[in-house]
Amino acid sequence: MEIPATRTINPPVFVSAAVLILALVLFTVGMPETAQALFQEIQRWIIANVSWFYILTVAIMLISVVFLAISRYGDIKLGPDHSEPDYRNVTWFAMLFSAGMGIGLMFFGVAEPVMHFITPPFGTGGDVAAAREAMKITFFHWGLHAWAIYAIVGLMLAFFCYRHGLPLTLRSALYPLIGERIYGPIGHAVDVFAIIGTVFGVATSLGLGVAQINSGLHHLFGLPISVGVQVVLIVATCALATLSVASGLDKGIRILSEINLALAVILLLFVLIFGPTVFLLQTYVQNTGAYLSEIVSKTFNLYAYQPSDWIGGWTLFYWGWWIAWSPFVGLFIARISRGRTIRQFVGGVLLVPAGFTLLWMTVFGDTAIHFILVDNLQSLAATVDQDSSLALFAFLEQLPFSGVVSLVAVAMVVVFFVTSADSGALVVDLLASGGQDRTPVWQRIFWSALMGIVAIALLLADGLKALQTATIASALPFSVILLLSIWGLFRALGADATKRSIRFQAVSLSQPAVHGESWQRRLRGMLMMPRRSQVMRFIEETVAPACEAVAEELRKQGLEVDVVREEQQVSLDVHHGEQLDFRYAVLARSFTQPSFVMRDTGDTEERKYFRAEVHLREGGQDYDVMGWSRDGVIGDILDQYERHRHYLHVVR
Repeated sequence: MEIPATRTINPPVFVSAAVLILALVLFTVGMPETAQALFQEIQRWIIANVSWFYILTVAIMLISVVFLAISRYGDIKLGPDHSEPDYRNVTWFAMLFSAGMGIGLMFFGVAEPVMHFITPPFGTGGDVAAAREAMKITFFHWGLHAWAIYAIVGLMLAFFCYRHGLPLTLRSALYPLIGERIYGPIGHAVDVFAIIGTVFGVATSLGLGVAQINSGLHHLFGLPISVGVQVVLIVATCALATLSVASGLDKGIRILSEINLALAVILLLFVLIFGPTVFLLQTYVQNTGAYLSEIVSKTFNLYAYQPSDWIGGWTLFYWGWWIAWSPFVGLFIARISRGRTIRQFVGGVLLVPAGFTLLWMTVFGDTAIHFILVDNLQSLAATVDQDSSLALFAFLEQLPFSGVVSLVAVAMVVVFFVTSADSGALVVDLLASGGQDRTPVWQRIFWSALMGIVAIALLLADGLKALQTATIASALPFSVILLLSIWGLFRALGADATKRSIRFQAVSLSQPAVHGESWQRRLRGMLMMPRRSQVMRFIEETVAPACEAVAEELRKQGLEVDVVREEQQVSLDVHHGEQLDFRYAVLARSFTQPSFVMRDTGDTEERKYFRAEVHLREGGQDYDVMGWSRDGVIGDILDQYERHRHYLHVVR
């Protein structure tokens, strides 16, 4: 059974996820040595036995996303056929930037390129060849693969929610495979895994962020670097996150994200201007070309002929991190992408934020490498090698106004910390409530506090290393769920495309011979600019009786049929049990009159006219039946219903 709208908790998911997370936290805190040994054993087992599965899973996700963009599915909308994007492109891109810019960019922007430069996977570090390879690896970890994971999850959520009316949770992606059973134990298990992955993914970022905040405050004010201080920082920042999450998505989270986006752009431009500007522009172009030329070989590279623990500490950690974060980021992307086609969605989500992220890594990473390789600033390399959380602040010391800029960087990390925690709490609450977007504040506070507790417990257990292993482990079962969900998505898209092809192959709906309309009457209908009252009278006097006549005949055939009158529309609903129901609706839609239409002299207002548009389950069909006869409307209903039954036969 579907979760009742009045219930704000899905008990099997809420209780199971909370108990499993708390049990792991208690185990980690109560028996830290045993927990750490177990984490290390899990990491060794994953690297030795299933690293190939992680690599293959992410490769399948990237290939799937690219295929969807260039295939016949690219024109399908994430919403009804008549829907339009909720946000204009500039606003949408800005939101995508804020989703992709987190604590990780601040933590690894300098640290990762320098660490690969000093200690590459193979070969000698510290030379020109190592510098080139360091940026290739960094681009690989932060480029298209990460955004492909987010894109496929966001695509599944948006498609099944906005186009098929299913809950905005990951269980919905399995609907083409198991049908109504998504509301049973299988669906509950999927959402539980998604919650656990999100909680540990956010906790991983909190661990990275709090270490960097501690290092920044020590660098600026001499605050000691210790686990105790970091625990206090987690508590204080999670308290801010709780205030933000209580205010909701459109207030606290949106405002904080916009502030951080502005600060990030300012910091990026500052480093670009005061750093080796020409060198950075050259390396951005060169790094991008090198990345694209080697993307296939790096995607499938497991270092099988050169066994090393490097891949577990870097590539597998990132893939596990992205997968664990995918319900959170994917849900955010889905919520802002309603009304876009799959091709537009993939182009925006895969290319725009990835390009900005790679620019960020070039500006910070290549500037740091330039300091070491060209300016011989070996102290920066030593600092990064000793404590990666200090990398950003040691780097900023080499630029003008370092004190002020470092303070801004600390503020950015704090805000990223807060937005990660509160956004994660909102998403987990959505998953635990079965897709209900209006839940009591205490539920969001509960998940916000729980993520802070998890971060503290794992930090006390073994710091960042424990967080890494926990993230990789939680992502393993979730990867299986995502692969099944991708299969379900392709099956649903295939059915959707089949229905579209049946509709477009049919005889044109506007042909007069089909509906008994004379060409003169059709022409008069085209030239009409009817008012709302005229369209509503047509719907009431012509369309509604036509629907009633068809409904009466269908009921004689043993079908369950409803004719529903609403404020601006009338609809005919034919129920088919477990198979897809049929809906034919005509509603009044307003439009601005074309510029060539004569207006009354002195009328300064833009006059509106209305159309009696046909809508099916998949959305508006972009044709107007205003002025048709009752028999013409009946003929149109039968045409559409005949195609629907043919579709049910094809996909059965």
